Amino acid sequence: MSAVIEIEGLRKTFNSVRNGRRVAVDGFDLTVGAGEVHGFLGPNGSGKTTTLRALLGLVRADGGWMNVLGAPSPTHLSQVAGRVGAIVESPQFFGNFTGYRTLRLLALAGGVPVSRVDEVLEQVGLHDRGDERVKGYSLGMKQRLAVASALLKNPELLILDEPANGLDPAGIREMRDLMRSLADAGVTVLISSHILAEIQLICDHVTIISRGRRVAAGRVEEVLAGFDQHEFLVRVAEPERAAELLHAGGLPAVAHPDHLVVGQVDDPTTISRLLGEQGLWVRELTPLRPDLESVFLELTGEGAHPEVPRQVDSGARDRVIELDTGVGEGRGGDA
Repeated sequence: MSAVIEIEGLRKTFNSVRNGRRVAVDGFDLTVGAGEVHGFLGPNGSGKTTTLRALLGLVRADGGWMNVLGAPSPTHLSQVAGRVGAIVESPQFFGNFTGYRTLRLLALAGGVPVSRVDEVLEQVGLHDRGDERVKGYSLGMKQRLAVASALLKNPELLILDEPANGLDPAGIREMRDLMRSLADAGVTVLISSHILAEIQLICDHVTIISRGRRVAAGRVEEVLAGFDQHEFLVRVAEPERAAELLHAGGLPAVAHPDHLVVGQVDDPTTISRLLGEQGLWVRELTPLRPDLESVFLELTGEGAHPEVPRQVDSGARDRVIELDTGVGEGRGGDA
């Protein structure tokens, strides 16, 4: 799989009289393969938007190397700009213009056939609202309009910063379906989002940034597997007695009022066998798999997910998870 986006060693600092020197991005790496939906995650202030702005030539990087569709960025970005659609931060529209007129003007300015306007309005679910003024649009409708504007050029690469912002659950699902359909058609999609459950559903690969540095990268299932403690939630009549029996059998177990959590379990039948031999019959045996939210919170130091009781690895926040992304290595250099 070829790389559509390559970033190596990106560095960016900001200076102000009030706050002094602030490091926004500190040696960050990112690789996005062709035809995938790639999730770009990080807390507020972690460097996500700065990275996207630097990649698109909207801010000047202090160092590092970037490549978009085979063109060094930002020096040769103009050569591939017509193949890239992007939304970075919240776009602004003229409130008195209709959605259709807004997109028509953008199409004319970009040399795009006006026939694309109806097509993209249909894609984002605004075809019946295109004749309404933008100032009457909800936040979610404005976000759909922004995505439509990014799709006008029928891009090979789509970069979206918080595309589901303001959408209701039905709209989020429609956006998810749209992103997957674009990827199925060969479009590469890079999504920055705070809706982690959606990222887990929609994305093939994920990169997590914290304090300007990459802390995890790889296929979603592989990132999650790296935090799987092989734990099971067990419900029995006597949780405390069950925990003692499992400890005696070599399995760490923590008793709670109505259940227990058992760790380091390779074969869950071991649990039912050890307890059944002592007359304790298992009513529930559920694997506790980490989700993207719990992994994100642990890696970024934001806390642990309360619904996934796990043994927290104190060194997890300081290590970078390097997994096989299926993309070739880029080359280094200075921007």
